[in-house]
Amino acid sequence: MNTYCESALNQISVALTTTVEMINQLEESDLLKRPTPDKYSIGELLEHIAKICKADLLIASGATQEEMSDFYSSLAYKDLHEIKAGIRTNFELLEETYRSYSEVELQQKVTSFWGISYSRYEWLLEVSAHVYHHRGQLHAMLVHCYQKDPHVLLFE
Repeated sequence: MNTYCESALNQISVALTTTVEMINQLEESDLLKRPTPDKYSIGELLEHIAKICKADLLIASGATQEEMSDFYSSLAYKDLHEIKAGIRTNFELLEETYRSYSEVELQQKVTSFWGISYSRYEWLLEVSAHVYHHRGQLHAMLVHCYQKDPHVLLFE
């Protein structure tokens, strides 16, 4: 496998592992907390994080808007256990898929349903940015809105 992909997958793994460390400190009742009206609750944010690896893989494979809508509506994680399992399963799928790509496939351009074109490798970098972004949101929600500092190292 391409060493750059290995490194990107490692960073995604770090972000997801530390997200799970934060999840391990939560109670089921925390999932309902919504610090900002009309924005994600903690549970909705975690469900979104759990779906990122698979959703972004679908986008990086050229999924249509309808296919993405079907994906999001067909997959639900109802509790902390399911969220953690979803994070693990969807990362494993992303990792397995990217490990199977040849150099040519990694450089192949794929256009998203909204018209942005990136190589498959660039889409992997987007997954990393996406996971880190939402992990930061979770950390900020816990610390600044609920005074629950998880004391998790956010970077190695």
